[in-house]
Amino acid sequence: MGKTSHFRELEVWQRGMNMVEQVTRAAFSVPSNIAEGDTRASTKENLNHLSMEAPGPRPLAPGPQAPRRFLMAGGGTGGHVIPALAVARELRLRGHEAFFVGTEHGIEAKLVPAEGFELKTIEIGGLNRVGLKQKAVTLCRLPFTALLRRVPVVVMEPNAIPGFTNRVIGRRVARALVSFPETARFFPVGRTDVTGLPVREEFFQLPPRSWNGTLHILITGGSQGSRTLNNAARKSWPLFRQSGMSVRIVHQTGAAGFEVLQEEFKRSRLEGEVAPFIRDMPSAFAAADLVICRSGAGAVSELAAAGRASVLVPFPFAADDHQTRNAEALERGGAARLVRDAEFTGERLFSVVSELAAPETLERMGQAARQFAKPGAARRAAEILETAAR
Repeated sequence: MGKTSHFRELEVWQRGMNMVEQVTRAAFSVPSNIAEGDTRASTKENLNHLSMEAPGPRPLAPGPQAPRRFLMAGGGTGGHVIPALAVARELRLRGHEAFFVGTEHGIEAKLVPAEGFELKTIEIGGLNRVGLKQKAVTLCRLPFTALLRRVPVVVMEPNAIPGFTNRVIGRRVARALVSFPETARFFPVGRTDVTGLPVREEFFQLPPRSWNGTLHILITGGSQGSRTLNNAARKSWPLFRQSGMSVRIVHQTGAAGFEVLQEEFKRSRLEGEVAPFIRDMPSAFAAADLVICRSGAGAVSELAAAGRASVLVPFPFAADDHQTRNAEALERGGAARLVRDAEFTGERLFSVVSELAAPETLERMGQAARQFAKPGAARRAAEILETAAR
């Protein structure tokens, strides 16, 4: 790394320090697993000394609760921003203030202001000319800064095995909000709460679907889109058309390749729509009989809350292969069908949808999905943050 890059990182780091100074009592972190992989070694080298020198969290103490200010930090994808937004909304209902840290180019730039929260951007220097992985690494340094400033840090870890950042700072956090009891071993005894991943309340309020003779399919590769899902969907459209099956397809593609896919979908003459991003995802779930998606923690939590049948295609390069584990859990419970990324072609998409396209099958899978739901996660997370901020 050259001198210019070092100066950029120092500039970004100082800006992060300034932002932490603005936090009255606590920081909430949803670290991104994008920090794994190629960047892991350099991240360890840069940050290990911080975790070793950081003081322990202040003890949690009872007492009257006054309005507080919370910093919300996470990776730049919907899977990390949306749960943090759910907690921020709950904090706002309780009279507190929450603000977010991110970039102008991440999904947070769209979602956070739309919800009425302040977004403080780190876009200069190190974040301007690097990829998504390096942006995530830089944003993940904020929890370390908060620890150094003796600001309590509450982390959310939705996977069975924590990502790199949470493994490094795990022994220093005030509280860790987890989805699996076995994850507690990575954090200090007595500092974990099995809350599940916060999901927007609208998902829990969705009624079961009523079959109307047309199969409504929602395809989404997340806020960034998925090349595998996009290619398979595109190649499946002629098969659906030739079969005469009555389907309506709504497909969130991500920004990359949207225009090409939109034109091809129009030529397919199938009913439905293609969009780069669906802002109102609860409404999209409400209209879907079957959801085809990745199996990150956010996706499976929303499927469970909404009670929707699904075809899950785990991202094969997810840290510790946690997406496969998530999908396997839902498949064992009868809520989903798992298809490996390498096997997910247009023909496979069409065949698995054809196998599941029966009202009783979809209803049974939807009921099974509800068994995995954990309502009240955002409310519980807000309560824990209030306690940490005292």
